[in-house]
Amino acid sequence: MDTESFLQENQENLNNILKPFQQELNRGQRLADFLKQCVRCLDRNDYLQLEELLNSKIAQNVEDEEALGECRPLFETLREYTSEQVDKYRFEFIEDLSRLAEEAELPIAIDFPRFTVLKGIEGEIDFSNRATTINKKVLKSIDPRRIVTAVLRLKKQLYDRPLDPQAFVDGLYQTYKKINQQEDAAPGHPVAIHQFYLEYVISLQSKAFFINMDKSKFRGYSLEQFGVDLWRYFEAGIGGTSNGLMLQLRPGRNNSLWLIDSDGERRQITGISFQKSEESAI
Repeated sequence: MDTESFLQENQENLNNILKPFQQELNRGQRLADFLKQCVRCLDRNDYLQLEELLNSKIAQNVEDEEALGECRPLFETLREYTSEQVDKYRFEFIEDLSRLAEEAELPIAIDFPRFTVLKGIEGEIDFSNRATTINKKVLKSIDPRRIVTAVLRLKKQLYDRPLDPQAFVDGLYQTYKKINQQEDAAPGHPVAIHQFYLEYVISLQSKAFFINMDKSKFRGYSLEQFGVDLWRYFEAGIGGTSNGLMLQLRPGRNNSLWLIDSDGERRQITGISFQKSEESAI
């Protein structure tokens, strides 16, 4: 065996010995870090975060660890304490959420258990299950700090990108016009909103995407974003398209999408059209 092969073989052998040992060390470190987090929460009396930690999977791992068996009765005592404190906190929650939202410059309106932040961002608090739903996505926490952080992230996603309202409505019209031509429909004829939304998303894709349908080149455009962009267009008050046509959303329940209308209200929309008349959009 030459020197290079000898060294490589022994390197691999040592790595095979080291790997399980290192994995066990890493596992132990994760458990230790978890306990340190719990200690910090106790030091600050942060019962909101402590309750989340104690109900996590890693807490169960700690309890199952033979060397950490003393943690089980301690965790049970702390679970009772944090549950009691969180229930009491319900009365202070609205005040804290309002304060943190104001500090983050978020225009929040709270009608407990529901709250709204800008058009298209809504939430609901579920104290009994220690969860908050924000735009149908569940955050397993009722900590106002985490709620505000999640809302800020969503606001950045939906509102912080630039939007040219004129270019936006003109782009919508081009999609509407294309569908009408394909279906040989008369100008002003409503297009089903599901069909329109799909075609509009396709229109946003680059030529590079259509060459090989590479997922990494696909430009996502969520229904949430569509609703918010519609509202930002309505709020801009620029009127209609560059050629004077007015966007009209048609309300209904069958085969509808929840969008934001010109009044800033979430409404079920079934169709979309562009009209020559000066009739206001819904």
